Amino acid sequence: MIGLTGVSRSFTSRSGSTVALQDIGLHITEGEFVAVVGRSGCGKSTLLRLIAGLLPVTEGEITIGGERVTGARRDVAMLFQRSALLPWRSVLDNVLLPVEIFGWNKAKHRDRAYRLLETAGLNGFEKHRPHELSGGMQQRVALCRSLMGEPRVLLMDEPFSALDALTRADLAVELQRIHLENSSTVVFVTHSIDEAVLLADRVVVLTPRPGRIRKIVDIAIPRPRTLGRTEHLGEVARCSADLHELLMERDMSRAVETEGR
Repeated sequence: MIGLTGVSRSFTSRSGSTVALQDIGLHITEGEFVAVVGRSGCGKSTLLRLIAGLLPVTEGEITIGGERVTGARRDVAMLFQRSALLPWRSVLDNVLLPVEIFGWNKAKHRDRAYRLLETAGLNGFEKHRPHELSGGMQQRVALCRSLMGEPRVLLMDEPFSALDALTRADLAVELQRIHLENSSTVVFVTHSIDEAVLLADRVVVLTPRPGRIRKIVDIAIPRPRTLGRTEHLGEVARCSADLHELLMERDMSRAVETEGR
């Protein structure tokens, strides 16, 4: 579904060139939920923007459904840290915004908007304005908006990072359910190991800059998942511990260089 082959991205400024990502090779199958974790500055958000076609690659190639990514696509939606809802529009009208932007039939898509809001637990809030909602509810509205066009790919850049821990956990459980119902292919960037384990089929661990794939960890835990006491609590804890150790390791190239001095 999504293929990255030898992907690198550099940025040039007056002070010189910075390699953000280097030689990324990854294949994501249709309907898969992949989380990307790594230290700050390792290129996680840059990776999402490359897949979305918002940035060009410096080297390599990215494909979606066998087609090379050369720019933004209508079948790819992106959700950011902030909900970016329009404050003067109702919840329903915010969700319907892509319909207006792309010139789709509004009457045809209105029923889908209502269904998405119901799925996200927001039925009854259709006429509310964003300021009348909690932060978690606003992010649910933003998620519904991103799903309006039935995207093949949903890219999520730390969408719950501004929320409190309990709200994040609630939304992680909600996102599991919505993903199962909508079957989009999801790439989810997060700093939270717990979120990655709760949500992902696989977790891609990036090294410090330049970001390279250190390891891809399979999360073979039955769904739905929770951090609470269940029969799978031990598996959840083990996967979290494995990811924590990987993220705590020093970058191998830096370690070798230091030892050689």
